[in-house]
Amino acid sequence: MISAEAIRRGYNHGRYTVGGPTTPGWAVPDSTAGEHSLQTDPVVVPDEVLDELRATGATVATTERELIDGTRDWWARSMIAETSGNPATPVGAIVRVETEQQVVEVLRIASSTGIPVTASAGRSNVTGAALPLRGGIVLDLCALNEITDLDRTSQIVEVQAGMFGDVFEEQLQQQGFTTGHWPSSFGLSTVGGWVACRGAGQLSTRYGKIEDMVVGLDVVLPDGTELSLGHSARAAVGPDLRALFIGSEGTLGVITRVRLQVHRLPSYARAFAYGFASFADGLEACREIMQRGATPAALRLYDELESGLQFDLPDTNVLLVADEGPQPLVDAGLQIAEEVCAETGTRLDGDAIFERWLETRMVTGKSAEGFKADPGFVSDTLEMTGRWRDLPAIYDEVIEALTSVPGTLAGSAHQSHAYVTDGCLYFSLRGKVEPERRADWYRAAWDAANEVVLRHGATLSHHHGVGLLRAPYMRESLGESFALLETIKRVVDLDNLLNPGKLGL
Repeated sequence: MISAEAIRRGYNHGRYTVGGPTTPGWAVPDSTAGEHSLQTDPVVVPDEVLDELRATGATVATTERELIDGTRDWWARSMIAETSGNPATPVGAIVRVETEQQVVEVLRIASSTGIPVTASAGRSNVTGAALPLRGGIVLDLCALNEITDLDRTSQIVEVQAGMFGDVFEEQLQQQGFTTGHWPSSFGLSTVGGWVACRGAGQLSTRYGKIEDMVVGLDVVLPDGTELSLGHSARAAVGPDLRALFIGSEGTLGVITRVRLQVHRLPSYARAFAYGFASFADGLEACREIMQRGATPAALRLYDELESGLQFDLPDTNVLLVADEGPQPLVDAGLQIAEEVCAETGTRLDGDAIFERWLETRMVTGKSAEGFKADPGFVSDTLEMTGRWRDLPAIYDEVIEALTSVPGTLAGSAHQSHAYVTDGCLYFSLRGKVEPERRADWYRAAWDAANEVVLRHGATLSHHHGVGLLRAPYMRESLGESFALLETIKRVVDLDNLLNPGKLGL
């Protein structure tokens, strides 16, 4: 029998530096700034402003080496830039705050001097969302790392935004609770980052995405004004202002504190697996499971390429179903799921599949090892959301579009997050070209895939966010509503100081 604790295996402290960002394996220690490949007219913080920032009690770092190391993220385009000798963002000043009041003071200084500010913490993003595109101040929030309140009766936790996921979950579990939020970046991402980018964990079908968990948040506006939004899960007092900042990627305000719904630790878990003749057949099974009322914690369907890579089963499309919680609920939901799967699928060794998944679930689509092994290799992941009726065609057409780009080695996908109305397809794209052509191949592959996504009216991103990567597609994706986003940005941040250049703005 699979234990509930087993689902959490692999998110251990040995994989990451506990409670802090890690240096990606592809990092180039000796690189120096040549062309500033991603920064445009970067702002250098004047010495007199640096003195003001230090007077707040914050720590300030200004050397190029510190900037390169302290802004490096996990975006493939950043990897291409740095391994080409052009680090992505070498200009600016890192300001490490230790209190929420210092956040207020730093933003007031920035507002009065017209210096851009980019909030930063774990830097686990894969879209360039926290890169200081215009230099200026990089506001490091990692020292805001405490749970400030745990309401055991209401099951609401209040936590500072800079707390890392592994430390946060460990402290919660010591009190008998869990968020159920388990992204692949669990040990190198922060609570504030989850909210700012509308993240999802691998058990989101049971627990929801981060926006489903947020009860309230505290945010500091560009001029230093402090807001506290939301103290209960449901309300009818006008528009939900929390939603302005959930997914805003630091462009409207700096999140300093979050209130989240938590759950009691599960005591029971089960998993099984089936194979399907086609990816479309597996998608249909996922749809039926959700629409018949089951909500398994993990409902993950892998195409033949990924089934071969992860489970040594290249001739089938593997569907893993796992759940945790009170035994009666788990057993009832999995009974529905198994009845659906048995209609068109073939039962596999669920325990073995589950064990392999724990070991390989973070392998597919990752770039770091490839960058170290071959300077012409590029890989990335693209996740999007579409209606069930459209997903089979989107899968076929995105794979075809990717493989039509010269230099593509392979395209593959799995269905990673499921809902009653739609699901998330998580594509992996891999290419090998001359090192100097990597950036061109990378953009061409993304353009080809997103042409399909936009043509089907699907959603550009399920949980990675927008950042710089998806910025070129935002206006077409949002249509007329993009003008509303621009208006909100102008009203809240008239001088465009917070994380400029992101969300397509």
